[in-house]
Order: sequence, then structure tokens, then C-alpha cells
Amino acid sequence: MIRPEKMKRFELTLLAKDADAALEYLGRTGAMQFAEEARKQPPDQGSAEKLSSFEEKEGKEGKKEILEKIRSAAGYLGILLPMEPEESAKLPGPEEEARTERLCAEIAEVNAAEIAAKQEKAKIEHTLEESRSFVNLNAPFKDFDQLSYLTLRIGHIDPKGPSDLRERLADRAIVIPLGENRVLAAASRKGRFALDTELKKHSFTAMTIPEEFRGIPAEMIATLESRLDQVSGEVDRLEALKRDLKSRHERDLRFLASSYIMAHIIEEIKRHLIGTKTAFLLTGWVPAARTSEIAKNLAEITEGRISLKTFDPEEIETVQTGAEKVPVSLKHKGFVKGFESLVLSYGAPLYGAIDPTPFVAVFFPIFFGIMFGDFGQGLVLLLLGLLTSEKGLKKFAKLRIYSKPLISVSIASMIMGLLTGECFANHTLLAGPTRKVLELLGVENPEVPILHLMPSSHSIGTIFLFFGFTIVLGIILNSIGLWLNVINHFAMKQYERALFSKTGLAGIAVFWYALFIGVRCIAGGSIAWFDALGLGLPLICIVAGHPLWRLITGKRPLLGEGLFLFCIEGVVEILEVLSTYISSTVSFVRVGAFAVSHAVLSFVVFYLADMVSKVPVGPLFSLGIILVGNGIIILLEGMIVAIQVARLQYYEFFSKFFTEMGAKFKPFRFRGNVVSDAAVLGRASGNSK
Repeated sequence: MIRPEKMKRFELTLLAKDADAALEYLGRTGAMQFAEEARKQPPDQGSAEKLSSFEEKEGKEGKKEILEKIRSAAGYLGILLPMEPEESAKLPGPEEEARTERLCAEIAEVNAAEIAAKQEKAKIEHTLEESRSFVNLNAPFKDFDQLSYLTLRIGHIDPKGPSDLRERLADRAIVIPLGENRVLAAASRKGRFALDTELKKHSFTAMTIPEEFRGIPAEMIATLESRLDQVSGEVDRLEALKRDLKSRHERDLRFLASSYIMAHIIEEIKRHLIGTKTAFLLTGWVPAARTSEIAKNLAEITEGRISLKTFDPEEIETVQTGAEKVPVSLKHKGFVKGFESLVLSYGAPLYGAIDPTPFVAVFFPIFFGIMFGDFGQGLVLLLLGLLTSEKGLKKFAKLRIYSKPLISVSIASMIMGLLTGECFANHTLLAGPTRKVLELLGVENPEVPILHLMPSSHSIGTIFLFFGFTIVLGIILNSIGLWLNVINHFAMKQYERALFSKTGLAGIAVFWYALFIGVRCIAGGSIAWFDALGLGLPLICIVAGHPLWRLITGKRPLLGEGLFLFCIEGVVEILEVLSTYISSTVSFVRVGAFAVSHAVLSFVVFYLADMVSKVPVGPLFSLGIILVGNGIIILLEGMIVAIQVARLQYYEFFSKFFTEMGAKFKPFRFRGNVVSDAAVLGRASGNSK
């Protein structure tokens, strides 16, 4: 029988100086899942103090702060950074720290200069726009001082006074030199007090404007326009420099971000580990087959400065009491690997239980092929499977997990298509080749197609036999599920459930004996008196399973809350058992029903195509109907069939033995995780790639 990988508990003690290298190895290889107590451990105060005191002593920023600086620099340049460490990442050292500081400082300088230039440009544009509004205004210049939104000052400043007037007024006013120590200053009405204060410090003396002078001085407009051109040029230069920085440093920033994401994850994990200022304790689960390899590599990385203990799951107290579940790792090769995700989407089996993935890998394609039997459409699915495979197109790399299931179901569909004679919804394309193949095999006057699923007067018997065949497949799948449940419970020493539950040996006896009665009646027999014993005894065992087990184990049988209630509950349970087995068997009729509906839908497509082919330009319309009809069948019916097959697996197969869910093996790894500031340890150790 196939079972999940055996697991071992690791208890690894190592020096604080080796923790980074050890965690980097574990994060890259995905070799270890932190134990529950390690993931729930609050940040160790000693570890946190050690890390923060080291950073303060060395005058260093924490990894989180450096990572934020890198993100800020990349955001300014419009560079999309990875959310997880890339393959090329490594833990940053002094060289990476210096490079980060240099790059971030250079980018920050350009950023600050661009912000200042754009702010000045915006102010000049605003002032120029307002000033142009009054160029042709026939009003005395002195009257502009009365405006509610613009303040103008024109006059002399002391050449020996402070020379930083423009810098001091920076974002509050525009100062335009007019030559010979004359300036024109413009500010918003709200900023006039700040303007007058600074002008006073520079010994400002207002000029006397002639009474007859009207409008805005042309010199002011020309100066503003000249200054705007200068600032616009500076903005353009800085934007070009920004683009140059992006092209030169994008790879560096992505590498540094990856490295500091890795360092940040490790930093946060160390805050949660049990440890002192000199050593840490790492506790977790690893596959038993990798223990020697992991121990050897960790010893090499730390130069032997580790203490490692390994334990079997049975030796762990929390596992014995049921407080902790041993993580389950499913490892398969070939096309079986592709069906792991289907099993795990329902739940992980318990550790030590039989792995159902190989059974799913066999029955899923069979049921899909029966319901979606078409050689041509199966060929399309085969092409999709090949395109998403490892040797397929890189653009489909994210769909690679579906490649092998697609290939397996496509082959099953093509085989069923050969039997039913369907190819791209056409019932005649395969007739000639099929007949010749059968003749070569020695069949005289072969009838094609081999399997008639299109409803007609002469195919009704074939269809009913086909429905019976699908029910037989359902019986086989149900029986396998029941036996898996029995074997699992015996392996876990849960003998009462293995013997007396409705999915245990008693349930198997009910199921098989009911089938025996049905087959006997179909063959012309009748129900006999001994059938009451054949069905009654296992049903009694199911209803009275707990009292019987207590009696077998030498304990006093108990009937719960009384004999009357026990009998009522027993009747209800008998009805539930019978209805469950009947429905789970009849449910597989849908497999045959979908196969027939597929044949009918294919017939409808070509019937419509034949109808329109007789009108003008009919062949073109006919071809369009055939193409669209096949596309709809492949897309919609293919999806519906996949859902129905998954439903049969979940409700008719998994429900027989998935009485309790296990815990999926989720090793700590860098890739496949999203770094966040909270609960980094839980996510880093709890997400698998």
C-alpha cells in the first residue's frame, strides 16, 4: 500500500552566529516545517534585545528599514520589486549594505531635486498666469496691491545684506531680479506678511511707481517666462536622469530587494525562536528520507557547531495526545504527481494513512474519458497538455501543474472517441479507419461504431448496458474507498471504527450483500429468508457497534440515554446507511448520462450544420457552426465534466475514508511566501511553494 512520506522531528541547537546561514539553507531547500510550538512561540525577548542592541552598537539600520529605503527608491524610479527572494538572492553583507546606501542616496538626491524643481515650476506657472491676466488691464500699478489673491512688491534691496532672499522665501514667493539691486517679488495674499518680513531683513526700499504707470511691467512677464524656461529645462533634465537611473540600476535594486527580503524574513524568524544571546533552538519536521542529507549539510555550513536530535512521531508527546498532527508530504512521480493538488484541495490524509492519489490518478481519467468521449476534442486537450508541459511554451509555465492531468484525460477521451466513432462531433469521420483496423484484427464484417450511444430504437439496450457498466465502476470505486477506511483504522488501532462503523467492515458487508441481492434478482432469482440475516446482522453491528465493542473488550455495554432512544437512533441510522449506499451507487449513472448527452450534443451540432449548408453561402455557415459548436463543447462541457468527476471523487470516494483531515507538510521556504511585517514566521513556515 502507498503511504505518505515518513517524517522525523528535528531539534537543532546552533550558535547565534550560525543561525543566518542555517536558516538560509533551510529556506532555500524547503526542507523543514517548524513545529507548532515554534510557530506559536512569541518573540523571544532575549533574541529581540540581542538583535536590537547589536544594531544600535554597530550604528546599523534594521533589515526592515533598509528594505523600505530600497522600496522607496524603486517606487520613485517606477521599478516593480519582487515580493519574495529571487533565486539569485543571498544574505547581504557589508558590500551589499554599502551599495544600497550609495544607490539610495543617489536616487534620493535626484528625487529631492526633481520635487523642488517641479514645485518651483508650478509656482512660476501660477504667478505667470495671474500676471498675464493684468498685462492689458488699464489700472494703476499701485492698485494691484489691493488684490485679494496677489501681492506685488517692487523696489531696492541692500547689496551688502543677506544674499539668500530667494532661498529663504523658497515656497512662499517668487523673487525676480530686475538689475541694479532691484527686485520684483510676488506672493499670494496669505503670504504677504512673510514676504514683507524677509524683505525688511534685506533693507528693502519700495520704488515709487509713476502715477500714470498702468498694468503689469513687461519686464516682469519676460523675466517670469525666462525663469519658467530654465526651470522646465531642469525638470526635463532630471526626468531624463531618472530614466537613466532606472535603466542602470533596475537589476541592482531587484537583487538588493531580494537579498534584504531574505534577511528580513530570517531576522523576524530569529525573534520568534527559543534562544539566548548565544544560541538558538530550531524545532520542526523533516521527511525521514532527507534527515541524513540535511544533517550533513547543516554540519558543513556551521563547521560542526550544531547539536542535532531526531525523533520518530510516536516519541513526541503532543502527537501521542493528539494535540499536534504530524505533517503529511505526498511524493509522486509521473502523471500521478499531477493529481496531488486534487487530493489536497479536499484535504490531506492523516499521517500513516493510505495515500489515495494513485487511485484518483486512475479513476479520474477513466470517468472523464467516458463522459467526454471524442477523438478530435481529446486531441485538442492533448495539445493543450503538451503546450503546458515542461517542454511546452514558457508563457504557460504557471499552468504546468495541469499538464499531466490534461494529457491523461485527453488520452482517455480519444480512446472513448474511437469506441463511439466521434471525431470533432462527427460520427462518420472515423468509420472507415475503424472498420479497417477491426478487419486487420480478424473481425469479420465489423459494425462501426463499436459503441452506439446515440439514442435510437436499436441502441436502447446498449445504452442500458452502458449505464450498468458505469454503475459497476462506481461499485469498484466505493469498495476501494471502504477498504481504505478499514485498513487506515486498523493501522491507527481504531478497531471499533474499523469493524462496526458504516464505512467499516460492517458497512462493507451491508453494501456487498445488497449488491448480491440485486444481481440475483436481475438474474431471475428472488429475495429469500436468509437475506434478512445477510443484511440484518451487519446492520445490527453498525447500530450497536459501541456496546458490542465494550462487550468484546470486557467492559459493561452502555445504551446511551436509554433503550427507547437507542432504538429510535438505530432505525434512523439504518435508514441513513441504506440511503447512503443506494445514492452513492446510483450516482454513477450520471457518468453514462453525460456520455449520452455528449453524443446528442455532437449530433445537434452537425444536424444544424447540415440544415444551413443547403442555403446560399451555406457551406461557410456550416463550417462556422461546426467550429463554434466544437469550441463550446470543449470549453463548457469539458469544464462541466471535470467538475462532475471531481464531485464523484469528493463525495463518493473521499467521503468513505476521509473521516479526519491530516495536516499538509508546509516547509519554511523563501520562495512562495509574501513578506509582511506581521506574523512573518507563521507565513514563512506555513506556505508552500
